[in-house]
Order: sequence, then C-alpha cells, then structure tokens
Amino acid sequence: MHKDLKLTIAILNGYPKTSRERFDTANVGHPHDMYARFLRSYVPQVTLDVLFIADLDSALPTGANLRSYDAYLFTGSDLTIYHTDDPRVTRQVELARAIFEAGVPCYGSCWGVQMAAYAAGGEVRKNPKGREWSIARRITRTDAGKAHPLLAGKPDVYDGFIMHLDEVVTLPRGATLLAVNEHTHVQALEVKHKNGTFWSTQYHPEYNFYEMARLISARAEPLVKEGFFATTEDVQAYADAMFALHANPDDPALRERFAVGADIIDPVYREAELRNWIDALVIPSRRR
Repeated sequence: MHKDLKLTIAILNGYPKTSRERFDTANVGHPHDMYARFLRSYVPQVTLDVLFIADLDSALPTGANLRSYDAYLFTGSDLTIYHTDDPRVTRQVELARAIFEAGVPCYGSCWGVQMAAYAAGGEVRKNPKGREWSIARRITRTDAGKAHPLLAGKPDVYDGFIMHLDEVVTLPRGATLLAVNEHTHVQALEVKHKNGTFWSTQYHPEYNFYEMARLISARAEPLVKEGFFATTEDVQAYADAMFALHANPDDPALRERFAVGADIIDPVYREAELRNWIDALVIPSRRR
C-alpha cells in the first residue's frame, strides 16, 4: 500500500450506456468500480475520474489535458474493436493512440489487451475456439513474461477470470508477449508505441468469484445458446456455487469443484498485475 502517494488516474469505461444500464438491471458489477476499489485500497489518496468513453456525447481528454493524468485504465467492453464503422469504437481507438502519443502509462484487461494491440497496429479477430469464460486455465508466462515486472510474483502457470469472444491474432511492432494459454494465445502483453507503454491482460485481475458469478448469471442465455449449459437453471447453480466459494474461500469441496487454488483466490496473487503496474510503470513514469 502507498499511504502517502498521490496519483490522478482516469478509468476508461468502454461499455456503451445501454450495456451499463443492462448491468444495473441484471445486478452486474461495473468494471470501473472494481478498478476503483483496488486503487483506493492500494493508493488511498488516489484521485479517480471515470470516463464513459463509448458515449458519443462524452468529452474525452485531448492535447495537453492527456498529461493531466498520471495513468489510464481501460476496462472491458462488449463492443467489437474491429468494427471500424462504429463511432463508439473508433473514438476509443483514437483516444488510445493519443495516450500512446502523450506517453502516459496505460493498463487494460480484456478489451484493454485488444485496444493495446489494435491501436498500435495489431490485429484482433473473433476467436475460432469460441467464448472463453469464467476461468482461463493454465495461463503460462513466456520467457519474456518471467522476466517482466507486470507478472512479478505470479506463478509460471496460473488461472485468471475471463469472459470474451475476440482475441489478438497479430502483435504490433513494439509488443512483447508475456503470457499465453491453450484457448487464447495472447493472455498478457506489453506494447511500446510512440512515446507510451501499455501493459494489458486478456484476463481480469480486477475480478473475484463474486463479481464473476454475477456476470455469469447475467450471461445465462448466451452460455446456454453456445452449449456450455443445458438450461439457465444450470447456469444459476454454477453461479451460486461461485458465490459460495467467494464467501468461503477455504472450503476444500468448493475449491475442488472449480479446480482452483490460491493463484486465483488470494488477492496477493490475483491482483499482482495491478500492483506491479502502479509500482513498476506508473510511479517511475511520474518521476521522469
């Protein structure tokens, strides 16, 4: 924890307003709130602005105002980054490119890793293996990832919370692949582009079992349609077991049911990427 550190950070929520309203109706947690909880715990004196960057009527920082923040955080989104005719998407890509140009450090999960790659010239496409959901299994640090500060303190192989359909398929120049798994090759990535550095993960260090259970419950119909469950009642039973594990993280039967360990249950391991980003990228960049 950095009790005396003062940072100003913008959390960039990539979900459009209609999706955020559905989150409220379905009792799903907003990702900007998850990031905010972490930041206020780790940097108690942080100043946070939440910007809803998919909303066409929202003002975005430009020019010198981009440097008024010490860092930017991209949340997930249910938009599709290669839909180049969607202004809700293109304005976000343009903002990411402006942040690279300004040299302000970034972090992002899910949509964030796709944004890091795409805005710097990489390629994102729909994953032919289909949705990766709930828990990304056997995320494995590459040789570069073992030496990289983003993944310091992580096991060589670990699990992470996840929910996505698209994947990064071509890395841009200046990218370093840090972690992979069988379902999605790009699970953690550093992109150095223009004057900036963007650390990112396809999985969600900001989630926990409670938040993932809420999201799974709300995604019951697509999960049934895509063949993961027979009925929506089965989805809810799965989510209820996740709620129970969150409430009782040491329960051996629940741990065995989900085949999980401390790497995803204990925030010391699960949130390591976020702490490392603050310590190894944001603070040193601020002191330059």
